[in-house]
Amino acid sequence: MANRKCSLRALVIFALCSVTAFYLLSGSFDSTASPFRSPTSRKHPTHDDVDYDLLSGRVPIGDHSRRPPATNSHAVKAVFVILVRNHDLYNIRYSLRQLEDRFNKKYNYPYVFLNDDEFTEEFKELTTSTVSGKTYYGKVDGPMWNYPEWINVTKADQARADMERAKVIYGGSLSYRRMCRFQSGWFFRHPLLDQFDYYWRVEPSVQFYCDLDYDVFKFMADNKLKYGWTLSLHEYRETIPTLWETTRQYMRQYPEYVLPESDPGSLWDWVTEDKSASYNGCHFWSNFEVGASLRIVGWIGSIKFLRSEQYLSYFNYLDHVGGFFYERWGDAPVHSLAVAMFLRRSEVHFFNDIGYRHEPFMHCPTDRELITKCYCNPNDNFVARSVGTTSRATRRRTRISSTRGGLWVGWDAGRGCAGANVGSTIVEGGLMMSPPYLHMVNLTVRGL
Repeated sequence: MANRKCSLRALVIFALCSVTAFYLLSGSFDSTASPFRSPTSRKHPTHDDVDYDLLSGRVPIGDHSRRPPATNSHAVKAVFVILVRNHDLYNIRYSLRQLEDRFNKKYNYPYVFLNDDEFTEEFKELTTSTVSGKTYYGKVDGPMWNYPEWINVTKADQARADMERAKVIYGGSLSYRRMCRFQSGWFFRHPLLDQFDYYWRVEPSVQFYCDLDYDVFKFMADNKLKYGWTLSLHEYRETIPTLWETTRQYMRQYPEYVLPESDPGSLWDWVTEDKSASYNGCHFWSNFEVGASLRIVGWIGSIKFLRSEQYLSYFNYLDHVGGFFYERWGDAPVHSLAVAMFLRRSEVHFFNDIGYRHEPFMHCPTDRELITKCYCNPNDNFVARSVGTTSRATRRRTRISSTRGGLWVGWDAGRGCAGANVGSTIVEGGLMMSPPYLHMVNLTVRGL
């Protein structure tokens, strides 16, 4: 009996050894597995025999259509929108790599790249290879980019010359004005965006510091949000001398579109502090924006809002006045005034957990729970305060110090806008503030 059990055990062991030897000799195990790549992250062929890496989500250069399987069903029709030129290829890849690592590698949302020229094949290949989502490439021209027929070109040329002599930031640039007009009223009407409801605006050479463990677009949709932001600043006054009065004229002509200033949910007191006599210059910095149609430093928003009757009527009114070309109206104050006129506080969200830098400003969360997911120094934060958190009566003096050690004291606007009350705007290489204020770089706001 004992001999029979031993024979049976030996037979089982022999069978197991035979099966193991068969798989080893047939090469069924991944021969490329190494200490630097676990077998679970090896390359697998898709149904059409295109290899991709499950870790990076990359596909071979030259293929713009075949993607790795998405990790969600994209119940929210959302997209990253990027207005960029070919020469910014490596700067935008820098931004994309960070955005993928912090957020999109888990969700694989698509990207729309727009340019006023044709994209090169190199640009398409290298941006597609950087991201996990599907990529689309389009050109902006015609009425989206060029002068409208009602613009007096001679007057516009003279306005640029006058602003350039006055050393107004981008005062002499026609392409900058075209960009601001396009971002104010046209990007969300580009045919490539027809299939989407939400957008996240991304720009070259920006940094994303915080890991996001939730779907930002689904959060927007679930909470019926139409606009999201991370930074708010004051606009440079010399670029918008008549924007406020033009907006007030629009409000008087189309009162049916405007949320009453007396409404408890109104954001109007965020943009004016003297009963609408003047605009305080506060705006969501629009190179980061999340929205539901399709600007804040980084924008996230609703495309449907931008395509709404009231928003389009406001943009068309501004467009026919001509301030985008006769002055230098920016898309950030235009979007911000529209948000204040048409949306309630409950429809606007401050994304405190999205660490973000666009030179020279940075938002880094200071909350201990949030900073554990971030890779930035909260002491370098340029505070963008949530709308309506401080009344004018409780406004206090705020010390603003540059990282170079200099000190400067100014008023906090008390409406979500950190910084000087007179106005400030970004310039290449630093921050320019209206006289008599100082030129500073990498501001840190303390005492808020």
